[in-house]
This record gives sequence, C-alpha cells and structure tokens, in this order.
Amino acid sequence: MSDVMSSDSRLVGVGVGPGDPELVTVKGVGALRAADVVVVPVMDTGERGRAEATVLHYVPGGKVVRVVFALNERTDRARREAAWDAAGERVAGLLREYGHVAFATIGDPNVYSTFTYLAHTVAELVPGLVVETVPGITAMQDLAARSGAVLTEGTEPLTLVPVTAGTGVLKDALGGPGTVVAYKFGRQAAEVVEALRDSGRLDGAVWGSALGLPEESVRPAAELDGAVLPYLSTLIAPARRDGGRGGKL
Repeated sequence: MSDVMSSDSRLVGVGVGPGDPELVTVKGVGALRAADVVVVPVMDTGERGRAEATVLHYVPGGKVVRVVFALNERTDRARREAAWDAAGERVAGLLREYGHVAFATIGDPNVYSTFTYLAHTVAELVPGLVVETVPGITAMQDLAARSGAVLTEGTEPLTLVPVTAGTGVLKDALGGPGTVVAYKFGRQAAEVVEALRDSGRLDGAVWGSALGLPEESVRPAAELDGAVLPYLSTLIAPARRDGGRGGKL
C-alpha cells in the first residue's frame, strides 16, 4: 500500500468498555469499522487482552494489529520508556502506511488509559496528526449497574483514585463526604479492606473484577479476605446517606 501523507493521518482512541462486548457504544463500533487498522495493546506474553477480545466481536481479525506495551511495568523506568518508544514507532509506521488507525482501549480513552501516552508519543513522530477519542463505558459505571450501587446523588462529590498511587490517597478520599471509587488495587487488597474498615465504610462497599466476562466476580467488600485480587479490580464505597430520599439535594 502506498505511503500516506502525514497531514492525512488520523489516530482515534476508542473506548471499548470493561469487557462486555454489548457495552461498546454504537459510535465506538462505527469508529472501529471505519479505521483502516485497529491496534490493540498486549503485554510481552502476547496473550489476548480484554480490548482485543472485545474488538474481535466487531471487526475481522485480519484488521487487528497487536502492539506490545509494558502495561504493568512500574519499577523499571528505562524498560517502560523503551517499550513506549517502540510502541509509538510501530503505530507511527501504521499511520504512515494506512492513514487512519484506531486504538482500542478498555474503559474510556481519557480515564487512566494507555491511549494518552501513545497519542503523546505518536504526535511527536507524525507531523499534522489528528487525534480523536470516542468515549467508552467505565468499569465504575458497569460495577454500579451490576451491583446496584448508586455512584452519586444530589450534591455529592465522586472521587476516583488509582491505588497504585498508594493507599494513603484512598484513605484521604474515604475521609470525605462522597462516593469513592478505587481502581487497580488487586495487589493491595488487604490494605484496601483495612482502610475501608478504619473509615467505617466497609459495609455497603462493593468489589468487582472481570466485569462482563465469564469469570466475572461481584461481591460485597466485607467478604474479601485480603488475598491478592486481579490487577484490574474495581471498588465502590458509596457515600454515607442517612437523609432519606433526596436528602442530598
């Protein structure tokens, strides 16, 4: 295929939701199908990731390109940076060849997404690149729907924290008045349960992982025994509500 002018290059980050293919938006499906190729992130193992499995419900496998990312690399900065550079070069090459590339990301491309770093890297390599995003359903929305947990009412704030930043951030959030959502806390599950208990917010909190997949698990946080959980675990600790219906209006 002939080389495409850089000014015609378009990179679209498409949120494909937490895992249930039915939660990809109509606009998201359209964006995946409109692209010349769809990039999906994989780890070094090359195993099929959640984004790829979802994408394959809507586009043929021949249109999907796997690109290796150091998705969980947090300790070796040099290795992580090298992996980002290699991934950016790979996607830049696809843009030069095809012109219109979609990147599928679980959840939403603007919420703790791999796409943010990719777009920044590729924009420096492809002059005139147009970057767009298509929003996706987040894990906290899906967990709220599956568990019946209400995220916000009236004037309540909503705080989303990645526990990879440390449990201190979670403890501070739990001391506030609104609902707290925690992402990526699987390895620190014991500390998370302790923080919930210390803040008096263990009862009513709910945990979920693999949402929309056969191995889905949704349970009260009080039932967690401190064992290590899947990395992509989500927690909702609803706001304290004692004012009756409409008490927070």
